[in-house]
Amino acid sequence: MRVIIIRFFFRTLGLILTPVMLLSEKLTTPKPIKRSAEAQAAVDKACDNLALYQFRACPFCIKVRKEMARLALPIEVRDPQLDPKHKEALIAGGGRGNVPCLRIGKDDPQATWMYESDDIINWLQKEFATE
Repeated sequence: MRVIIIRFFFRTLGLILTPVMLLSEKLTTPKPIKRSAEAQAAVDKACDNLALYQFRACPFCIKVRKEMARLALPIEVRDPQLDPKHKEALIAGGGRGNVPCLRIGKDDPQATWMYESDDIINWLQKEFATE
C-alpha cells in the first residue's frame, strides 16, 4: 500500500511540474545567434550527423535544448520514453539508458555517445560557437 501511495505522489508531482518546466523553458530560451546564410547552411549540414536522446521534462535535457536553441542548431531530438526503438538504440549504442545523450555520427555504427549535459554543451560550444 505504501508503494502505491509513493508512486501516486511522484506521478502527481510529475503531472504538476512538467507543464511548469516546459513553460519555463519556452520563456527563458535565449534568442539564436545570427550567422550568414552560408555559415548557417554549413552548421545545418553538420547537425545532420547528430541526434540528441532526451526526455521532454528532464531539467538537464532542457538545459541542452536551450543551448541548442542559442547556437541555432537543428539537431534531431529523440525521446526514448516515447519510442521503444530509440530506447533500444540508446542502450545498445551508448551502453546506458541515461539522458541527455548526444549521438555524434547519427547513422554511423561507430558513433560516439556523449552523456552529461555539461559535456554536451561544452562540445556544442566548441564545435559551433561563433564568438
